[in-house]
Amino acid sequence: MIKDKKERRHMRHLRFIKRLPPGSGKPRILVRKSLKYIYALLIDDAKRKVILTVSSMSKTLAENLQKNSRKDVAAAELVGKTMAEAALKAGYQEVVFDRGGYLYHGKVKALAEAARAAGLKF
Repeated sequence: MIKDKKERRHMRHLRFIKRLPPGSGKPRILVRKSLKYIYALLIDDAKRKVILTVSSMSKTLAENLQKNSRKDVAAAELVGKTMAEAALKAGYQEVVFDRGGYLYHGKVKALAEAARAAGLKF
């Protein structure tokens, strides 16, 4: 029986990874959170490489955020928008959204909706 919150999140993530289509050719956006920052990684599973990363910890995004707002929903929206712009610039219009086992609300939802609004399809 799985009791730990982190372990439950990890098991949800593994169930999602099992269901990914192996030959889709689409990269996936993986969302990671800490108590202070939010991270988004664009991963190509066929090559097993990270294509690009965006986080609320980066200095370019920190200039647009207030000092204490790097961990809130506004930071997640900015990370999602920046990730979508960078992915479109790199030539990826369609991706698979991997919420990393986190529930789809709050920061994860804000990041996904901002990426969709910026033109990324998933």
